[in-house]
Amino acid sequence: MASYTPTVSIDDPRTSTGGNGVLPPLHSNGDDFGSPHFDARLRRARLGLVVGLTGILMIFISFTSAYVVRQGLPTLDPRTNTLLHDWFPVPLPRLLLLNTIVLLISSFTMELARRHAARKAAFAQLASVPGVSVNTNEKVSWLALTVVLGLSFLAGQWMVWRELAASGFYVSSSPSSSFVYLLTGMHGVHLLGGVVALLTAGVASFLRRPADSQSIVLDVTGWYWHFMALLWIYILCLLEFVH
Repeated sequence: MASYTPTVSIDDPRTSTGGNGVLPPLHSNGDDFGSPHFDARLRRARLGLVVGLTGILMIFISFTSAYVVRQGLPTLDPRTNTLLHDWFPVPLPRLLLLNTIVLLISSFTMELARRHAARKAAFAQLASVPGVSVNTNEKVSWLALTVVLGLSFLAGQWMVWRELAASGFYVSSSPSSSFVYLLTGMHGVHLLGGVVALLTAGVASFLRRPADSQSIVLDVTGWYWHFMALLWIYILCLLEFVH
């Protein structure tokens, strides 16, 4: 006995994907923290940071080599036509120790700001769930405190240079004083770049930018800031102990 199976026709097969045949968009709150997309962005940012830090490290390695070699090189005196040793150790002001403490404290506050931004980005998705309330406000703005400490360090460096000049040690006074200004000045310029990055992150937070973007900026800036703190310790030891 033959069986009969009825068939059903669909006049508009696009009804399963929307009226115009296009899949409906996936809704998102703009924060993709923890997603492969966020991880890829963070890896690219950190890779760019490593490349930049490698260049900075090579610059200061070359300065170190020149600093050590120049100490043992004599200079020809054109008046007497004799070789003279013109390297004289520069007495470092005690204010440098206070500046170092300020920079180390700023490295600590920078780490707190970086971790807070990471938590804020992680909780961003939870805040979009109905019925879930997440409070990510911090009692202390570690980012602002880091900026203040960074600017204080730079102001302290300016005071150190003025104290050196008052003691008769100018940029062109001797090769040793020239290296002091060169090493501390180059470090100050690179640290100022970190301050600008922190101010940019602060503006992004004020303008309510996506939390994941803020987290990436502060993550990269945080590791850069830690590198600057370690680099300063290295420069200070170089100037103090390598004679």
